[in-house]
Amino acid sequence: MNKNPIAAIATPRGAGGVGIIRVSGPDLIGLAKTLLGTEPRPRFAHFLVLKDAHQEQIDQVLLLFFKSPASFTGEDIIELHCHGGPRVTQLVLNRVMELGSSDGVALAGPGEFSLRAFLNGKIDLVQAEAIADLINAQSDASLRGAALSLQGRFSEQINRLIDEITQLRILVESTLDFPEEEIEFIESANAKQRLEKIMNDLDQIIKISSQGKILRDGIRLALVGPPNVGKSSLLNTLVGEERAIVTPIAGTTRDRIIENISIDGIPVHLIDTAGIRDSQDVVEQIGVAQTWDEITKADIILLMHDVTKAPDVNFGDIETKVRACAHSGAHILTVMNKLDLLERQQTGQIKDVAITKQIYISAKTGEGIDQLKETILRFAGWEGNADGGIYTARTRHLQAILVAKDHLQKAMTHGFGGNRILELFAEELHCAQNYLGEITGKLLPDDLLGKIFSEFCIGK
Repeated sequence: MNKNPIAAIATPRGAGGVGIIRVSGPDLIGLAKTLLGTEPRPRFAHFLVLKDAHQEQIDQVLLLFFKSPASFTGEDIIELHCHGGPRVTQLVLNRVMELGSSDGVALAGPGEFSLRAFLNGKIDLVQAEAIADLINAQSDASLRGAALSLQGRFSEQINRLIDEITQLRILVESTLDFPEEEIEFIESANAKQRLEKIMNDLDQIIKISSQGKILRDGIRLALVGPPNVGKSSLLNTLVGEERAIVTPIAGTTRDRIIENISIDGIPVHLIDTAGIRDSQDVVEQIGVAQTWDEITKADIILLMHDVTKAPDVNFGDIETKVRACAHSGAHILTVMNKLDLLERQQTGQIKDVAITKQIYISAKTGEGIDQLKETILRFAGWEGNADGGIYTARTRHLQAILVAKDHLQKAMTHGFGGNRILELFAEELHCAQNYLGEITGKLLPDDLLGKIFSEFCIGK
């Protein structure tokens, strides 16, 4: 880790009431005294008038000093709270860089403050990622989930499993030098039951982490179909306001419209797409190409149809192409819209959506919308209560857990199958432990560490 002090604006771009400039590094007491004119008192708000090199006033500032190791990064930290205009915060940062040049103060990179907190043992990697998730939370539920991860709820469960695997490894490896007694010793120590418990606990973590990934990443939902089937009307209904132009003219939507909404606390990235049809209009052709691009990315595709019209050959071709274009994990739900235009006796023929993967709605009146929302969440794999204490998780977490589970299953085979090989039993336990260690950062390749923190904001 670079030991030089780093500085950055820690508040978002734009104008606001307050802006914060943060400096972190070893032995910043000298810089703090230069800024303040006297030795700062830790964790105390000092008022000062910050001036430039020509003794012209930049701003009235509050200075806070946090002495190592009692700080976020574990290093000395100086925070300058000034007025929140973009120009004034930049001038304050520039002045800090000037006064700190002799101390080697450099501009911070993305996530470098959180990276230093991780490398100095103030937080683990899951908690560091939770900071970014907390900042980027798109619903109250995902914010609460990120807060639970930041508190260490996820890390505690992973660390407990790592400890249990470690104890089992110690048991197995201590018997390898005594081959004549190893089987009897392993059985008397209930090694199989202990491994079964570890695997059961890991299954529970997989279930919660799968829900946590949905809570963090949300659901990418594409509205797809021929022109004039009500895609834009449905988007407006789900958003709760007129976000897309709706007319009887086919092909009104030529560009994708993306809205972020929440369904029962789960973030949903809702994409209204151009109607799929052959067209000589160059602009419409671009819109249709974007539609196919969105289909490849979507977690759930709502393939919409006008219920008042019999499905024609073109709709069948569209459905075939959509299924071929969607990725293997995507779910496709046929949405029969304009239910309000059907006669009442016809609505009685509607079949169970769980069986047919078809749902009947009216985007105009709202009929069937609640059932549509429930179906979307079910298709996405959401099982939990968004208020039920589910922590956020990432794809890399779930991948590491699943690989660890595979190694534990192999350990069970080598340890208690027909042909016992305790050396391989011990090695598989070791591999499982390593993959779980990658989650919290106990064992992690440097290139992955760099990638994770590069996704953070500068100043965080």
